[in-house]
Amino acid sequence: MTSPTVANFSNASPAAPATPAYLSVNNIEVIYDHVILVLKGISLQVPQGKIVALLGANGAGKSTTLKAISTLLRNERGDITKGDISFKGQRVDHLTPNELVKRGLSQVMEGRHCFAHLSIEENLLTGAYTRQISRAELKESLEMVYHYFPRLRQRRSSLAGYTSGGEQQMCAIGRALMAKPSMILLDEPSMGIAPQLVEEIFEIVKSLNVKENVSFLLAEQNTNTALRYADFGYILENGRVVMEGDAKDLAANEDVKEFYLGVSSAGRKSFREMKFYRRRKRWLA
Repeated sequence: MTSPTVANFSNASPAAPATPAYLSVNNIEVIYDHVILVLKGISLQVPQGKIVALLGANGAGKSTTLKAISTLLRNERGDITKGDISFKGQRVDHLTPNELVKRGLSQVMEGRHCFAHLSIEENLLTGAYTRQISRAELKESLEMVYHYFPRLRQRRSSLAGYTSGGEQQMCAIGRALMAKPSMILLDEPSMGIAPQLVEEIFEIVKSLNVKENVSFLLAEQNTNTALRYADFGYILENGRVVMEGDAKDLAANEDVKEFYLGVSSAGRKSFREMKFYRRRKRWLA
């Protein structure tokens, strides 16, 4: 078992998972409003059929990284000013979000973004708009979603705006599945959801990964849960990758346990007791 890698900014490309990359982000920089530098040379890889976690505190650059991959930055006056992004061996950072969905890459946005005035089933059906399929194929896709999310079958006629946060998150993931993606970018799936539903959603994500061979790039603040389900992880700080490695190695790493799980060799600590400058000094030395 390999040890987690501390990022070395003097090297052109950091260590990567052993299997070939399905999605490859190569040294990208992102600027908002032509002024604000948000991502500062991010590089990461997602092998086919794996779950990769993108970890870090709020504002570290996780959501911006996902939006850069899905080309949604342009809607927020953001631009990739350096580097490139490849999916299935082809450069894709010049494509539209619609074209990316057709190629098999879908994003589930932070905050779920269901159509509140539509029913759960109507929300799901909107996810298939990029596919030219028959009614039978559409029904088959719906049944697949209901198989993995039985709660949605029970609430299929309910307006999405009147369902729980966990059910809306399931609806958002199910809607992405209706496009028949081979990779899903999943942004903060645990945000605002009851703990028992968080575990249920992560179990479903793992099942989709194993049984349907859907790859996931998962941006998450809940480091403990994310590392239990992921194969590999990257930790971001201020728009840079500061640590990466196998999920089990990261979960066992003393720095990660102290600064993200609140546990150290001296016992559990509160976040207020953790000194930001200490981890910056330790990781970036």
